[in-house]
Amino acid sequence: MRHPPRSGLLVVGAAVALVGTAIAPVVTASGATPACTVDYSVTSQWDTGFQGAVKITNNRAALSGWSLTFDFANSQQVGQGWNAKWSQSATTVTAANESWNGSLGSGASVSAGFLASWSGSNAVPTTFKLNGTTCNVDTEPPPTDPPPTTGTAPELHVSGNKLVDADGATRRLLGVNRSGGEFMCVQGYGIFDGPVDDASVKAIADWKANTVRIPLNEECWLGLSNIKPEYAGAHYISAVKDLVAKVEAHGMTPLVELHWNYGQYTGNSAGCSDVHATCQKPMPDAQYSPAFWSSVASTFKDDQAVAFDLFNEPYPDRATSTTAQAWACWKDGGTCPGIGYEVAGMQDLVDAVRGTGARNLILAGGLAYSNDLSQWLTYKPSDPTGNLVAAFHTYNFNTCASESCWNATLAPVAAQVPLVAGEIGENTCSHGFVDTAMKWFDDRGLSYLGWTWNTWDCSSGPSLISDYDGTPTSYGVGLRDHLRALNG
Repeated sequence: MRHPPRSGLLVVGAAVALVGTAIAPVVTASGATPACTVDYSVTSQWDTGFQGAVKITNNRAALSGWSLTFDFANSQQVGQGWNAKWSQSATTVTAANESWNGSLGSGASVSAGFLASWSGSNAVPTTFKLNGTTCNVDTEPPPTDPPPTTGTAPELHVSGNKLVDADGATRRLLGVNRSGGEFMCVQGYGIFDGPVDDASVKAIADWKANTVRIPLNEECWLGLSNIKPEYAGAHYISAVKDLVAKVEAHGMTPLVELHWNYGQYTGNSAGCSDVHATCQKPMPDAQYSPAFWSSVASTFKDDQAVAFDLFNEPYPDRATSTTAQAWACWKDGGTCPGIGYEVAGMQDLVDAVRGTGARNLILAGGLAYSNDLSQWLTYKPSDPTGNLVAAFHTYNFNTCASESCWNATLAPVAAQVPLVAGEIGENTCSHGFVDTAMKWFDDRGLSYLGWTWNTWDCSSGPSLISDYDGTPTSYGVGLRDHLRALNG
């Protein structure tokens, strides 16, 4: 998904108690950053009423709309307020943005106030949620948190045009993407976006998903100097290994994927002008991407339940003048027309993985942000193990987003090799498009993964959930209900 860079801002957060005098510390682990912070204060109080204020700071991706919720512990009742639409149901208070202050950028804050009544006592709320995500707490548990041992992920390999397990049974990869590992570290705010504890992974499994795709950043994995040390190298690798172990413990396949990489590209459809791995680049780079895959493959080669997705969304076709040049760049890399850095082709990355002795499943997406597989078979990289899979991404706004296009370009590929739609989604906050896509893939026994298990706006992410407990958005309902119907 060509999502905008998700970012946050390191802040010192606190919940301020009565009349702003007592401070409750933010709960964090290893100094990581809360997803959001809320300062709550009682600015004045009298016999039957009080005036309260909240300051909300968003430490993650920019929001186009926000809603803060918290619960009163006693008999407090909100009346009128300002700078937000205030309401209360039972003990739960909601402050939703006004039409003029709904935009809350990364690192930005907004303040709002209210008048309320009280009797008996006026205890300070203890838990605040911004768009369903708990604030003032660390979203990233220490990587030493041991995973449970509740299941075993299958070891998959290619047999003809199918994926099969060690017993020869046909398998499909059906699940979700878990974004965060590609952007939080390079932006300096953590390793994952939102919780990656066992409860959050179990919530994915409870949707009856069997696969979790985990986007990564090569600079963070390799520990390059522009990454904060606490989020780089061994720390980053340890956190990824821990998440992989949790995914496997719930019987799901971890699919680790190179999402953002080094290399300066300022040509057509450039996502950024930065040489560093801060956005989607048209192709992997020869300087670091093979080293990344050598290291990743060495890390996981003894665990063939882990699958490798070589590169998120190639788009050399936007840089080169001909389709033939684009596909040649895709396969063999080197000096590609229109791309200012030396490119690592898919063959280079396959060779880097296999050079470690790893026999793990490998996915390779095509051109046009993995939305074009029209010449994938012609330019298919050579894999000595025969464990290479075609990867495809499709959204409602893509060029190849119709059954006629899928019939023409995907079906011939799927007839010869396994095909995995590593990302499916839509920006409608509904699920009409993914319903159609899932049926097409179901009818052919193919695999697909929804984008994305993150609590962003479903129209800009698009996001499957509004809370990491697995509460679906109106878009996510489609995937959740479908997976449960298939695997329930």
